[in-house]
Amino acid sequence: MAEIVGGGIPVNDAERRVIAHLRDHAPADWLLLHNVEIPRRDDLFEVDLIVLTPHSLVVVDVKGTRGRIEVSGARWFPQRGGAVGSPVTKLRGTARALKGLLVDAHRRLERVYVDSLVVLTSPDAELADPAGRDAANTTHLDALIDTLADVTRVRRGGSPDVRPYADAILDALHQSVRRSTAPPRFGNWEVEEQLGGDAKVTEYRAFNATLPGSETVLLRVYQADPLADQTARAAERQRIANAYQTLARIPPHLNVVRSRDFFAIDDESRFVLVLDDVHGQSLHVRPAARLTVIQDMLRGLAHAHANGVIHRALTPASVLVTDDGHAVLTGFDYAKPGARNFTVAHELGNVLDMHYVAPECHERPDRMTPASDVYAAGVIAYQLLTGELPSGPDAHGGPEVPEVVTRMLDHSAAKRPTAADSLASLEGIRQESRLRRLFRRVLS
Repeated sequence: MAEIVGGGIPVNDAERRVIAHLRDHAPADWLLLHNVEIPRRDDLFEVDLIVLTPHSLVVVDVKGTRGRIEVSGARWFPQRGGAVGSPVTKLRGTARALKGLLVDAHRRLERVYVDSLVVLTSPDAELADPAGRDAANTTHLDALIDTLADVTRVRRGGSPDVRPYADAILDALHQSVRRSTAPPRFGNWEVEEQLGGDAKVTEYRAFNATLPGSETVLLRVYQADPLADQTARAAERQRIANAYQTLARIPPHLNVVRSRDFFAIDDESRFVLVLDDVHGQSLHVRPAARLTVIQDMLRGLAHAHANGVIHRALTPASVLVTDDGHAVLTGFDYAKPGARNFTVAHELGNVLDMHYVAPECHERPDRMTPASDVYAAGVIAYQLLTGELPSGPDAHGGPEVPEVVTRMLDHSAAKRPTAADSLASLEGIRQESRLRRLFRRVLS
């Protein structure tokens, strides 16, 4: 039975299960510290669990995510819910911060290896990581103790036996970490589950603290620099508020995610965007609905364009498919909501997936137009129908790809149909298909 040396209040049942499992089944010489915060310079790292084993110090992040999780680059695409930043990437940064605190407190702790591990607690959770980017730092609850006990995880330069440093490690932790006393709360929204994130934004599922048991929402919590000069802070505030300002311009629509609120925390070190909790999964991992999903995507895009909004970063990750098979557009952080006195276009080059960028915008992402959105939608439609990305200007995809999708992929922006016209063409194809089926039934 491992010894719990301190900690705050677990945020959810998944964390409670992991803590209890280690407490009841881990070796007696292991020490546990749970639900703490690690301050490092201007950053604050929230940690679910820290485990001190005889050979390493391990920071652990607990995820109750269910079903299959696709890993692509630095993003996770769970079956249920939208794409999130890889928790493994974020946890590695936390491990580096913790190692820095140890060394600052006692120089000889340089030899202590600080490991990082994401634990999936759901029995049906499955990580699909073909590139092997995150798999080595991910495990399941039933394999957690064996993984933590594996001394071969200690990398070169780390000591395989940290027991002589145990007192110094505990002293450094006592000096540095802070107990987290309650689930995170932003305004009136209390966190139910952390979904993922990166150094700039963290995503949570939350509920109204005044009405426990009410419907949940999604929170996107953006980090900001409260110590920057006034001009830099204003620019950062405008960039972060872009998604809210964009969505506020678009009247409610079934195929566009709805924003509810946007507000600052404390000294504007964080900003919170409140969105509807779309119960579904990213199109990246649910390519089955095909024509219905394509039409819904175009409905949302046509509605955005009709209200003067250009999405500019449309990919499968920004299309959520609900449990009943319909699509909802999201990911409006870099959208353009019409004329304004500032721009976020200069950041597009750092976030765009070039497979979905129209040819005329490869060198100048700031030149994106509704026609470039249509091109991105055409790539998604082609990929959804064929299972492949279009290979070039001559890609037609065979009989399963409607002619209108080919026109959406035209290298000339002027020759592409609008989103509304593309939708009308696809609806005509569907109506014609229904009539043919009805005619065949009558003849038979």
